[in-house]
Amino acid sequence: MIMRERALPTHRAARFGKFASLATKVAGNVIAEGSKQWFKGERPQTRDLLLTPKNISQLTEQLAHLRGAAMKLGQMLSMDAGDIIEPELADILARLRASADPMPSKQLAKAMVDGLGENWKQHYLAFNFKPIASASIGQVHHAHSDSGDELAVKVQYPGIRKSIDSDVDNVGTLLSVVGLVPKGIDLSGLLEEAKKQLHDEADYGREAEYAVRYRNYLENDRDFVVPQIITEATCDTVLTMEFLNGVEIETLASVDQDTRDFVMTKLLGLLFREIFEFRVVQTDPNFANYLFLPETNQIGLLDFGACRDYNSVISDGYRNAFSSVVNQDNDGLNHALEQIGFFSEEINPEQRQSVLNLVSMACEPMLQDGCYDFEQSNLAQRLREAGTVLSMEEDYWHTPPADALFLHRKIGGLYLLASRLNAKVDVRSLVLPHV
Repeated sequence: MIMRERALPTHRAARFGKFASLATKVAGNVIAEGSKQWFKGERPQTRDLLLTPKNISQLTEQLAHLRGAAMKLGQMLSMDAGDIIEPELADILARLRASADPMPSKQLAKAMVDGLGENWKQHYLAFNFKPIASASIGQVHHAHSDSGDELAVKVQYPGIRKSIDSDVDNVGTLLSVVGLVPKGIDLSGLLEEAKKQLHDEADYGREAEYAVRYRNYLENDRDFVVPQIITEATCDTVLTMEFLNGVEIETLASVDQDTRDFVMTKLLGLLFREIFEFRVVQTDPNFANYLFLPETNQIGLLDFGACRDYNSVISDGYRNAFSSVVNQDNDGLNHALEQIGFFSEEINPEQRQSVLNLVSMACEPMLQDGCYDFEQSNLAQRLREAGTVLSMEEDYWHTPPADALFLHRKIGGLYLLASRLNAKVDVRSLVLPHV
């Protein structure tokens, strides 16, 4: 996707108009394409008419232009609900994880004034108006402090927080109307959780606090680097931090096996520490949240907007669940999942057993002595396929509690990364000290 400057629509009416316009364009394309094929004597399916390259392109472009909740919900759906949306939509939304159209300089300058005041430039020796990254909630700029240190400045798109609730509702409606979410699937639970998480992520002051917490958690762990937050140049809509020089984590697919195994061993080990020691998990599995620093052989952690606190009930529930899987105790796993909240609603015995089987499959790497080969195991795909079958059960998909959904989203993302890197990890040795 080519990045080009475009002013972000900030008013609710303007944003709603964009959604309505998009729906109208898609409908018009369906009628035009259907008529064309009809006159040729063909009888196309509605789904095929909806998922034309033209419609897919317009959906992608418009969500990238609206950014904010519109785009972030797309990212969340593609990660959290990949098992209930059409593959074509998953592909569209995957493109949105990487970039969005950046703000024009004038809109950016106003955002900086609104956040840090008229004298915002006093916090920086130099500030580059061209972003080095553009995403759903904000864009990142390179800067220098008075002492010459490199800084990364995340600037929130204007009007994003006010648009979250209406944008989430509009995107949910749009996806259903366009036909990219199967009939009978109730998105309401996920949409409400999406609103809550997006409000959290749009609070850069909250993110800064979690970054400080993680920096303290990991201060004696030389394998990780958490950027220092520059508090005097940080507010609810601007986040200034130390700049980390590294390479994108996905690029490690071409490096030596030892480095790939090292990175995934550390990331999975950190996940277990998050669940059982910190009781706070950074739940966004976006690969862009990690950097590898080749010169120091360290992993940089970049984003803390999606951090979620887990109470002792949930933490201990997963401790018991993992312990039960390791000891092949099906009754113990059943009780642990009840403690977490999986079976708080009515569920038939077959569905209950399907959930137990799915969780056991997710814990498969814990059962193997020695290194588990993520690429050869095809675990991420098998989990997706099993989840698809379960999610299509009537009145079941909404059952898992939100805390579990977001944690499983992180686990699935790390498994996918491990597969992409063709990593081999002794997961059993990582989890046993905790269970």
